[in-house]
Amino acid sequence: MSRAADIEQRAAEWLMRRGEPDWSSTDQDALEQWLAESMENKAAFWRLDFGQRQIARSGANDVETRQPASIIQRRWLARAMAAAASIVIVAGLGWTIWPSLQPSEPRALLAETVVGGRGQMSFSDGSKVELNTSSRARAVFGARNRDIWLDRGEAYFEVAHDRTRPFTVHAGNARVTVLGTKFSVRRDGNRVIVAVAEGRVRLENGEPSAAGRATLITAGDTAIMRDDAILLASRSADRVDNEQAWRRGMLRFDQETLANVAAEFNRYNQRQIVVADPEIAGLRVGGAFHARNVDTFVRLLQDAYGLHVERRGDEIKISN
Repeated sequence: MSRAADIEQRAAEWLMRRGEPDWSSTDQDALEQWLAESMENKAAFWRLDFGQRQIARSGANDVETRQPASIIQRRWLARAMAAAASIVIVAGLGWTIWPSLQPSEPRALLAETVVGGRGQMSFSDGSKVELNTSSRARAVFGARNRDIWLDRGEAYFEVAHDRTRPFTVHAGNARVTVLGTKFSVRRDGNRVIVAVAEGRVRLENGEPSAAGRATLITAGDTAIMRDDAILLASRSADRVDNEQAWRRGMLRFDQETLANVAAEFNRYNQRQIVVADPEIAGLRVGGAFHARNVDTFVRLLQDAYGLHVERRGDEIKISN
């Protein structure tokens, strides 16, 4: 038996054991200890728990009490796995996942990455969502809809075509609707950037007062939305590639100011760059850099411009 299959079996055993009348606080402590051992344990348990709840809601939990317990358990496990397969969780570096606990809301899958981490959510329809550093997203897929809420950060979407179930990304007031395409969405407060690699998407303000104001973004386009205004940049495959370079662990700049470049590096690293001299904040920088290799970038600045660098703990101060 593979490690993944073994974890799935253990998760099923824990879930069935939890439903027995003699379940105790000692059992609960043991379960929580097993869940804390790895993210794979959590993912397997949550998926089967999700499947069990789906079965209960659909009324498919009617088993024949005359059947041996082992047969009943196998039938239950098969049903739970089938229901849980609607959402497949793939654990990534530096991120956590958990189900929604609010009973009044539709059950949701949530994912969150830490600074410098990335993660991926994969769904049974073939769609994938890749999260960038320090990002948080929620997903709810229904019979007629596929919805993702990007609470913060950045994500890249590969959406499987399904005309009967539109795929909608909510990022603040921005709403991005697609049928099947590849694109990224970045949310910085009230600013949202959408870059389309393949296909096309519709970007609009989701507020009722802004109904009817939508912009169509096609492959190679980048759009920036702030409040109720949308700016569509000229078609440029290079610009889109720069926006999505983080998927390869890279940051690419085309004559960006040092202040903006420093802010980008700070999204991916605990060690923060501080541009202490306003005179050099507007210095133009171009090139491709590893997002997590902030020390190499700073050394290049020293070599190219002769800037003064001072390192103190988690801070790198740059001045003239």
